[in-house]
Amino acid sequence: MKRNSIQLLIFLFLFSGLNFTGFAQKNISDLNQALRYSRYSRLALKIIPIRISDTQFKVQFIAEKIEENPEFSSYSFSYSMLAGYQDELTPEKNILLTDLDLKADTDRHWFFEKELDIPSDNTESILLFSALDTRQGDEYYYHIDLKSSFIFGHPTFGAYYANSVPFDQSYLTAGEALLFKTTAGPGIHGFYYPIDFDVPYPPMETKPAPVPRELEVVDQGEFLANIPKELDKIGYYFFQQDTSDNSGLLIKTTHEAFPKVNSWDEMIQMVTYISTRSEHEALLLAQDKKKALDEYWINMARNPETAKELIREYFRQVEFANLLFTDFKEGWKTDKGMVYIVMGPPQEVNFYLDREVWSYQGMDESSKIRFTFARVKNILNPHYYTLNRSRAYQPIWFKNISQWRSGKMAF
Repeated sequence: MKRNSIQLLIFLFLFSGLNFTGFAQKNISDLNQALRYSRYSRLALKIIPIRISDTQFKVQFIAEKIEENPEFSSYSFSYSMLAGYQDELTPEKNILLTDLDLKADTDRHWFFEKELDIPSDNTESILLFSALDTRQGDEYYYHIDLKSSFIFGHPTFGAYYANSVPFDQSYLTAGEALLFKTTAGPGIHGFYYPIDFDVPYPPMETKPAPVPRELEVVDQGEFLANIPKELDKIGYYFFQQDTSDNSGLLIKTTHEAFPKVNSWDEMIQMVTYISTRSEHEALLLAQDKKKALDEYWINMARNPETAKELIREYFRQVEFANLLFTDFKEGWKTDKGMVYIVMGPPQEVNFYLDREVWSYQGMDESSKIRFTFARVKNILNPHYYTLNRSRAYQPIWFKNISQWRSGKMAF
């Protein structure tokens, strides 16, 4: 039997309503999207929309292969177009993607591409990309607003790797090049921002974070699409087809070791989340950073072997935060990255039009710890969130820091 026929049979079985209730009476907000942030995910999904007109998009569905040498038949891929976060997910809205729909199958990606129209009178249009691991029933989701009150719009161009697979990361090593392809004119305008952002305040700090009075920007002018463009400096770039438009593409540029740590100085910045103020100040002032960090970890863990494990685990969290949450800031410096590093991956993740909610397990529903990230309309990132801070987080935050410092964290 052909592979796409097998996929169709799996799809019909799963969504027949007889044996599977994954989408029954659910909407996007009901879906637990925790696998998006799991350290043990086998797949990472992404949707990249390229605007053709106000109601028409070329949509790229990217599935990054995290597990080694996966089989396409191990997954069932599909997408749904919805009229809002509360629009019911029903089988008839779910469109199967088979191997016949593949535009590319590389060592790292499966890549689908579709042209989609949205109703002109819709005030919201949400696109959901789904993948079901048919071996163990894990459900992966990724969604994006094609149209809503929280986005300005989407660009009329996309960035691509050398093999013509869409660039599906938010960061690129400085000095590397991307290819830009457009649905509009041949020229694209680039802006470079060399800013380095501060570490966020902890969840119980309710005073507003300082805002830079001036944001340095370097206008790089226009360049032609379909010719490789090198992004040679560390910072972030913002590209636009039309500089009078409110849509564009953000790409963060990083050192070559990213998402891993690059230097002792960077490592000292990163331990701020589990350090006392005096400890961190001493590290910043130390002449020999490596020696000071060695002493810091050993004094904290009271045992060299425990210290090694603690270092390994902490910076693994930092690496995942960078992979998952980098936007114009490095992922570990975002609110989500901070919570992820200290608290670990959330057990439940739910998205609403105006917020994202992370839940950590308690004894029961009433004792769950929830972190709410408010969605902020932002020209650089259509899905940008900031943490709703509260003094009520102080006990659980300090408890988790104490567990880190005693070497008892395990994710």
